[in-house]
Amino acid sequence: MKYEIKAVDNRAKSATMETVHGTVETPLFMNVGTVAAIKGAVSTDDLKEIGCQVELSNTYHLHVRTGDKLIKEFGGLHEFMHWDRPILTDSGGFQVFSLAKLRKIKEEGVAFNSHIDGRKIFMGPEESMQIQSNLGSTIAMAFDECPPALAERKYIEESVARTTRWLQRCKVEMDRLNSLEDTINKEQLLFGINQGGIIDDIRISHAKAISEMNLDGYAIGGLAVGESHEEMYHILDVTVEHLPKDKPTYLMGVGTPINILEAVDRGVDFFDCVYPSRNGRHGHVYTNCGKLNLFNKKYELDKRPIEEGCNCPACRSYSRGYIRHLLKANEMLGMRLCVLHNLYFYNTMMSEIRTAIRENRYTEYKNNKIRTMLEGSK
Repeated sequence: MKYEIKAVDNRAKSATMETVHGTVETPLFMNVGTVAAIKGAVSTDDLKEIGCQVELSNTYHLHVRTGDKLIKEFGGLHEFMHWDRPILTDSGGFQVFSLAKLRKIKEEGVAFNSHIDGRKIFMGPEESMQIQSNLGSTIAMAFDECPPALAERKYIEESVARTTRWLQRCKVEMDRLNSLEDTINKEQLLFGINQGGIIDDIRISHAKAISEMNLDGYAIGGLAVGESHEEMYHILDVTVEHLPKDKPTYLMGVGTPINILEAVDRGVDFFDCVYPSRNGRHGHVYTNCGKLNLFNKKYELDKRPIEEGCNCPACRSYSRGYIRHLLKANEMLGMRLCVLHNLYFYNTMMSEIRTAIRENRYTEYKNNKIRTMLEGSK
């Protein structure tokens, strides 16, 4: 991997990152395909058309359904889903948070009951690395625990200490796997994850500790899980400066367009979130003048595209009124068009962000973008 910062505008940065699966430009938004597909009938050819640079899939979900060993038989995720650009695989660590009622945490790892059929599954650092190696992703995420943002200090301290020990085990196992003859991607990258809830000193201490491990990149996890936006931005303010400047920084699971604009302003490179696809499937679409709910009756006779001037597949050909009809009729095409539009909006916004940083006008761009979105949503 080669990561090279091309421009800096205050704390905002724009970089290029060369990987075995191609070069990407940051800041970027990773389009979330949890089970190797974007929900809403969006193909990998669609992803290229709407400007996606990196696709994200989930280790836990692919392990419990279809199975990573089967996917390895296809030659890994890239061959399996017909995608020749970078893929990041989440480690399964977030499921330690989201499946709290179905898991038990101990030092070795986490025992789950599958959310699909109830069968017992065990995943620790080694198992997560092995699954991700079978998937052959470009970037593997370290296995961690994502504690609730508002958990008590004692719980968070113990959780973060265990996550640090798990990260060291991930690194050792990744090095071993990348040396094996039958490994699909012997240049698989490893990103570590900073945790610590909304407690400043724990976040800072953990950032310093994992920075010493010389990983390929660093993520900030455990945000957008119950804290306020202001608390999130504060944690970024105090944490990002303690992560390596010459490595990519990834804010996991965030977020709204405004969240992304604010986080870029604090030095973040990588983002992912289910919002654009999830909201699209429910008829909620993003525009530069705020979010629209196409189920609203006021769009019934609206012949305009979702957004004037948008060049996404939906706006090029279809009206708000027609898409509303599809949604009301529960036709998959309606959901597909809304998801395509939302992902195009996110990817286009990231392109605009990169340009603004490189032209040293990011603050002006951010402020104008946020103002028009907030005014339009009133």
